[in-house]
Amino acid sequence: MLLLNAHLSRLNKVLSIPCILLLRTLWSLHQKQAIRLQGNEASKVAHTALMNGEKRKREVASAVDLYSWTAKVINSFQSGHVEDARELFERMPQRDLVSWNSVITGYARNGRLEDARQVFNSMPERDVVSWNAMIAGYAQNGKLQEAGDLFDRMSERNTISWNTMITAYAKSKRMGDARAVFDKMPLRDMVSWNAMIAGYAQNGRLDNARQLFDQMPKRDVVSWNAMVTGYAQNGRIDDARLLFDEITDKNMVSWNTMISGYVHNRRMDDASDLFVKMPVRNVVSWTLMIAGYTQNGRLDNARALFYKMPRKNVVSWNAMIMGYTQEGKIDEARRLFDEMPERDVVSWNAMITGYSQTGRIGEACQLFDRMPYRDEVSWNAMIAGYAQNERMEDAYRLFDEMPERTVVSWNAMIAGCEHNAHCEEALTLFSQMLREGVKPDHSSFTSALSACAGVASLGEGKQIQQHIVKIGTVVDIPLANSLITMYSKCGIIDDARLVFNEMPEHDVISWNAIIAGNAQHGHAEEGLQFFKQMQQSGIKPNDVTFVAVLSACSHAGFVEEGWCCFDSMTRDYGIIPRAEHYTSMVDLLGRSGFLAKAEDFINRMPLKPDAAVWGALLGACRVHGNVDIAQRAADCLFELEPQNSGSYVLLSNIYAAAGRWDDVLKVRKMMKERGVKKQPGCSWIELKNKVYTFVVGDRLDPQMENIYATLERLLTQIKAAGYMSNTDFVLHDMEEEQKEHALFYHSEKLAVTFGLLNTSPGTPIRIIKNLRVCGDCHNAIRFISKIVGRNIIVRDTNRFHHFTDGFCSCGDYW
Repeated sequence: MLLLNAHLSRLNKVLSIPCILLLRTLWSLHQKQAIRLQGNEASKVAHTALMNGEKRKREVASAVDLYSWTAKVINSFQSGHVEDARELFERMPQRDLVSWNSVITGYARNGRLEDARQVFNSMPERDVVSWNAMIAGYAQNGKLQEAGDLFDRMSERNTISWNTMITAYAKSKRMGDARAVFDKMPLRDMVSWNAMIAGYAQNGRLDNARQLFDQMPKRDVVSWNAMVTGYAQNGRIDDARLLFDEITDKNMVSWNTMISGYVHNRRMDDASDLFVKMPVRNVVSWTLMIAGYTQNGRLDNARALFYKMPRKNVVSWNAMIMGYTQEGKIDEARRLFDEMPERDVVSWNAMITGYSQTGRIGEACQLFDRMPYRDEVSWNAMIAGYAQNERMEDAYRLFDEMPERTVVSWNAMIAGCEHNAHCEEALTLFSQMLREGVKPDHSSFTSALSACAGVASLGEGKQIQQHIVKIGTVVDIPLANSLITMYSKCGIIDDARLVFNEMPEHDVISWNAIIAGNAQHGHAEEGLQFFKQMQQSGIKPNDVTFVAVLSACSHAGFVEEGWCCFDSMTRDYGIIPRAEHYTSMVDLLGRSGFLAKAEDFINRMPLKPDAAVWGALLGACRVHGNVDIAQRAADCLFELEPQNSGSYVLLSNIYAAAGRWDDVLKVRKMMKERGVKKQPGCSWIELKNKVYTFVVGDRLDPQMENIYATLERLLTQIKAAGYMSNTDFVLHDMEEEQKEHALFYHSEKLAVTFGLLNTSPGTPIRIIKNLRVCGDCHNAIRFISKIVGRNIIVRDTNRFHHFTDGFCSCGDYW
């Protein structure tokens, strides 16, 4: 009997797990119920053995042996040694229902559903626990269809069967299905009610949750805590507090839930008051407060509480380390890290992330190499760190070395490529991820759409949107924002507006994207109208909003509106202008012809003018031919960015347009002496997911002979319609006829002609230019659009030009 009790005691330590509302707990309930039955049976056997002699003693030994084998099987599954567990099961001299059910549960917990189902199907007999274990396995692994089918086939169900389905549906946000199961239940227990309330609350349906809560025949503290959590997580923190104050039998979870709610809603003073009032605090209470302070930038409060903490655990240390890293205080974080009595993988990951975000990638790499154990987060953090610090070769190397890749790993690489302007590589990785069967998530789609925007790949952008619809991904606000940006930067502002108008709600990024998109497409009035709607909606503009609004004013020459917006930033919203805002104002004043005012505005800036500010002024001088101000702006640019060829070329353009060829030669000599190389202009067009690139005078494309012949015919036609070449845009001191011939071969014209030859009549043509479109090409494409009856969209470094029937959306103001 002592031997039996010892085995039972050991087995109970393995199998006894507290009851909670999660599906894993339901599995534990199945197991506990079965073991209890097995235990009762064993007790009967032991009693009978004492009464009936040696024969019964053998039965006791057999029962104990069965427990021992079952415990070993369960232990192997819980340790992740699935194959060992199956081998033990196959070697068992005898099996009972508990043994079979343990294998089903073990396989399911390790994600091996096919093996679990094979065991389930081969069972000589099944009980309700067997069915529940298989259903819970499907549910836990997101296979709700299979779980539902099995549930419907059950001839006998108990309360656990019903609760398993309710919890599964609630976890998957299918509250309609959860409610249907709940309403059909012949008998409900406290778990049934609490599962429904928690499901409604977690899915933001607080009115439904409260209605059920009020209807409960009896409540326990779990019911109250679920409602408090729901209110707190959905921003109704005052309602949460009212309910919390009504709880008569508050437990530790109640107090911690309310503190967590205050922390989540950034009300740290209220959290602190409640923390002080707690009759008893546990390590969770202290850690919640420390984490709350660090997340809200109150490191002094966090540190004071940390050192008062009676017993610190690794989570508390990690909270402090992450607080320091979030504030960029990486050395203080490292000091704490070195002082830790014990570290877990989270500690190492926090330090690696902190070093990466502060540009100290070498130290991050050293820690990564020293880690005693790495998890998926470790690898992904290091990959993201390399990408953020422009070390994509190292990121690729680590990505290839990973023992196992998940969607997060792929996302880190795709986002890294997009962040470093390797947009085509990002899209290649996205396609490879799909081929390898990895299901993309919201982050995957967001990064891929941003990459499409970066290279204006409309075809791939549309394919990605179709894939989003195909796999049923919910288009949330961030994903919709990416679609708006993608369509805007691919030249289809109407589709961007359609996505925006179909969104049930918008955040500040949504408004910024649609305002900026309209500005880039020359629809300044529409952009400003969206800005007014944004203000009326109650969304507060941020600094990025005003960059977009000032850009809209600049593109349209709305000087008065621009000044009003610039003044409103600080006066009405307390936003201190950044360099980008000053650049937009200089661009607005300069392009509108107020060059002296623009220069004076720069000289009175509270910030030191950067290259973008002087570049805006120099660009305006090019438009209006002001050589004197151009020289002063260029001198500042040469000092700030001595290797940027664009500034030299722009000044050379200005000299050439003024006929000052000696000065043109001086600029060229300066470039040669300083080793500055001019960036060649190129244009590209995407047809059938393939990109075709052209440079000035290009002869490489197989269709070049036909392209040049077609372009010659077009030139004759547009000249007859009134086009006159603007030879001011040719930088060479040569005869007019030679200049005209040089203009003839610009990459924009070649790309447009290629598009005309390879697309159906009436199809829009979309071109991208890596530099600002030249004035002569702009003029020529206006006439071409009228002659051929096509919409031609050209995206340059500054904006979009929509050419239709001889007119451009920019109104020749760019």
